[in-house]
Amino acid sequence: MDTAELTDILLYLHRCFLSNLTRELSSGNVSFAQFFLLGALSREEALTMSQIAARMQHTTAAATGLVDRLATLAYVQRAASTDDRRKVLVKITARGAALVAHIKDDMIHNLNLTMSHLTASEQRAWLRVYRKIHRVVVQSQPPKCKS
Repeated sequence: MDTAELTDILLYLHRCFLSNLTRELSSGNVSFAQFFLLGALSREEALTMSQIAARMQHTTAAATGLVDRLATLAYVQRAASTDDRRKVLVKITARGAALVAHIKDDMIHNLNLTMSHLTASEQRAWLRVYRKIHRVVVQSQPPKCKS
Protein backbone atom coordinates (compact mmCIF):
# COMPACT_ATOMS: atom_id res chain seq x y z
CA MET A 1 0.00 0.00 0.00
CA ASP A 2 1.24 3.45 -0.84
CA THR A 3 0.62 5.28 2.44
CA ALA A 4 2.37 8.41 1.17
CA GLU A 5 -0.15 8.67 -1.68
CA LEU A 6 -3.05 7.98 0.72
CA THR A 7 -1.73 10.69 3.03
CA ASP A 8 -1.65 13.20 0.17
CA ILE A 9 -5.18 12.23 -0.88
CA LEU A 10 -6.54 12.49 2.68
CA LEU A 11 -4.89 15.86 3.23
CA TYR A 12 -6.35 17.22 -0.01
CA LEU A 13 -9.84 15.87 0.76
CA HIS A 14 -9.76 17.19 4.33
CA ARG A 15 -8.68 20.61 3.09
CA CYS A 16 -11.58 20.69 0.61
CA PHE A 17 -14.16 19.52 3.15
CA LEU A 18 -12.83 21.87 5.84
CA SER A 19 -12.86 24.78 3.42
CA ASN A 20 -16.56 24.16 2.71
CA LEU A 21 -17.29 23.70 6.42
CA THR A 22 -15.44 26.91 7.27
CA ARG A 23 -17.60 28.85 4.79
CA GLU A 24 -20.78 27.41 6.30
CA LEU A 25 -19.65 28.06 9.87
CA SER A 26 -18.78 31.66 9.09
CA SER A 27 -22.33 32.26 7.85
CA GLY A 28 -23.57 31.21 11.29
CA ASN A 29 -20.78 33.10 13.09
CA VAL A 30 -19.59 29.98 14.92
CA SER A 31 -16.19 28.38 15.36
CA PHE A 32 -15.36 24.71 14.84
CA ALA A 33 -15.43 24.13 18.60
CA GLN A 34 -18.83 25.81 18.89
CA PHE A 35 -20.18 23.74 15.98
CA PHE A 36 -18.90 20.51 17.52
CA LEU A 37 -20.61 21.49 20.78
CA LEU A 38 -23.85 22.24 18.90
CA GLY A 39 -23.55 18.84 17.24
CA ALA A 40 -23.17 17.14 20.61
CA LEU A 41 -26.12 19.08 22.02
CA SER A 42 -28.24 18.14 19.00
CA ARG A 43 -27.85 14.48 20.02
CA GLU A 44 -28.66 15.03 23.70
CA GLU A 45 -31.61 16.46 25.60
CA ALA A 46 -29.25 18.63 27.66
CA LEU A 47 -25.70 18.64 29.00
CA THR A 48 -24.26 20.10 32.18
CA MET A 49 -21.31 22.47 32.01
CA SER A 50 -19.01 19.75 33.40
CA GLN A 51 -20.22 17.31 30.74
CA ILE A 52 -19.57 19.92 28.07
CA ALA A 53 -16.09 20.59 29.43
CA ALA A 54 -15.33 16.85 29.43
CA ARG A 55 -16.62 16.32 25.89
CA MET A 56 -14.77 19.32 24.53
CA GLN A 57 -11.59 18.53 26.53
CA HIS A 58 -11.69 22.07 27.93
CA THR A 59 -11.74 23.56 31.38
CA THR A 60 -15.15 24.48 32.73
CA ALA A 61 -14.22 28.14 32.27
CA ALA A 62 -13.41 27.58 28.58
CA ALA A 63 -16.64 25.60 28.13
CA THR A 64 -18.52 28.48 29.73
CA GLY A 65 -17.02 30.82 27.14
CA LEU A 66 -18.23 28.56 24.31
CA VAL A 67 -21.71 28.40 25.81
CA ASP A 68 -21.80 32.16 26.43
CA ARG A 69 -21.09 32.88 22.76
CA LEU A 70 -23.67 30.33 21.58
CA ALA A 71 -26.26 31.71 24.02
CA THR A 72 -25.62 35.25 22.74
CA LEU A 73 -26.32 33.97 19.21
CA ALA A 74 -29.48 32.20 20.52
CA TYR A 75 -28.15 28.77 19.47
CA VAL A 76 -28.35 27.40 23.03
CA GLN A 77 -30.17 28.20 26.24
CA ARG A 78 -29.31 27.61 29.85
CA ALA A 79 -31.69 26.26 32.46
CA ALA A 80 -31.34 25.22 36.08
CA SER A 81 -31.61 21.51 36.73
CA THR A 82 -34.90 20.50 38.35
CA ASP A 83 -33.16 18.10 40.74
CA ASP A 84 -30.24 20.40 41.66
CA ARG A 85 -30.65 24.13 41.06
CA ARG A 86 -26.87 24.61 41.32
CA LYS A 87 -26.44 22.61 38.11
CA VAL A 88 -26.78 24.49 34.86
CA LEU A 89 -28.16 22.53 31.93
CA VAL A 90 -27.44 23.64 28.38
CA LYS A 91 -29.92 22.81 25.63
CA ILE A 92 -29.79 23.50 21.91
CA THR A 93 -32.49 25.89 20.65
CA ALA A 94 -34.52 25.49 17.47
CA ARG A 95 -32.22 28.10 15.89
CA GLY A 96 -29.13 26.06 16.89
CA ALA A 97 -30.68 22.82 15.66
CA ALA A 98 -31.53 24.51 12.35
CA LEU A 99 -27.90 25.64 11.93
CA VAL A 100 -26.60 22.12 12.61
CA ALA A 101 -29.16 20.65 10.20
CA HIS A 102 -28.29 23.21 7.51
CA ILE A 103 -24.56 22.52 7.75
CA LYS A 104 -25.06 18.75 7.82
CA ASP A 105 -27.40 18.99 4.81
CA ASP A 106 -24.70 20.90 2.93
CA MET A 107 -22.13 18.25 3.83
CA ILE A 108 -24.50 15.48 2.73
CA HIS A 109 -25.18 17.29 -0.55
CA ASN A 110 -21.45 17.64 -1.27
CA LEU A 111 -20.79 14.03 -0.33
CA ASN A 112 -23.65 12.84 -2.54
CA LEU A 113 -22.16 14.77 -5.46
CA THR A 114 -18.83 13.07 -4.87
CA MET A 115 -20.35 9.63 -4.37
CA SER A 116 -22.41 9.94 -7.57
CA HIS A 117 -19.19 9.20 -9.46
CA LEU A 118 -19.06 5.73 -7.89
CA THR A 119 -21.17 2.71 -8.74
CA ALA A 120 -23.63 1.43 -6.15
CA SER A 121 -21.24 -1.41 -5.39
CA GLU A 122 -18.32 0.99 -4.92
CA GLN A 123 -20.46 3.19 -2.65
CA ARG A 124 -21.32 0.21 -0.42
CA ALA A 125 -17.66 -0.87 -0.32
CA TRP A 126 -16.56 2.68 0.52
CA LEU A 127 -19.05 2.86 3.38
CA ARG A 128 -17.94 -0.56 4.72
CA VAL A 129 -14.31 0.58 4.72
CA TYR A 130 -15.13 3.89 6.41
CA ARG A 131 -17.23 2.13 9.07
CA LYS A 132 -14.31 -0.15 9.82
CA ILE A 133 -11.85 2.75 9.95
CA HIS A 134 -14.26 4.64 12.22
CA ARG A 135 -14.48 1.68 14.64
CA VAL A 136 -10.70 1.37 14.77
CA VAL A 137 -10.19 5.10 15.38
CA VAL A 138 -12.92 5.29 18.05
CA GLN A 139 -11.44 2.31 19.90
CA SER A 140 -7.85 3.58 19.75
CA GLN A 141 -8.19 7.33 20.23
CA PRO A 142 -8.40 9.40 23.41
CA PRO A 143 -11.88 10.38 24.63
CA LYS A 144 -11.80 13.79 22.90
CA CYS A 145 -12.09 12.02 19.53
CA LYS A 146 -15.01 9.86 20.63
CA SER A 147 -17.76 12.46 20.76
